Amino acid sequence: MFTSVRVSGDSMLPVLRPGDCLVVRRGAEIRPGDVVIARIPGNIIVKRVFRWTDEGWWLESDNQRAPGRKDSWDFGAIPPERIIGKVVGRYWPWLAFGTRFLAR
Repeated sequence: MFTSVRVSGDSMLPVLRPGDCLVVRRGAEIRPGDVVIARIPGNIIVKRVFRWTDEGWWLESDNQRAPGRKDSWDFGAIPPERIIGKVVGRYWPWLAFGTRFLAR
């Protein structure tokens, strides 16, 4: 199953920018280096998977200096059930730009 989300904030610059629209695959296999969507209390975040720990996935921002960035340095590892899905593509509005995929 696929869903889509829109990026807000600068924590994933330069790979993802505010306003980027992402295609997310629910239930996809997760590996270090993947970009995922996850739930934290009161928010949904876009982060890069860094490593697996005994508590779950350690997620980090690509831009650690972004104002207001929140990642595993702030809240610890994320249990697997809080991972919504893996980002498999990025697109902009069809009429303006067509389709581009997230390179990794």
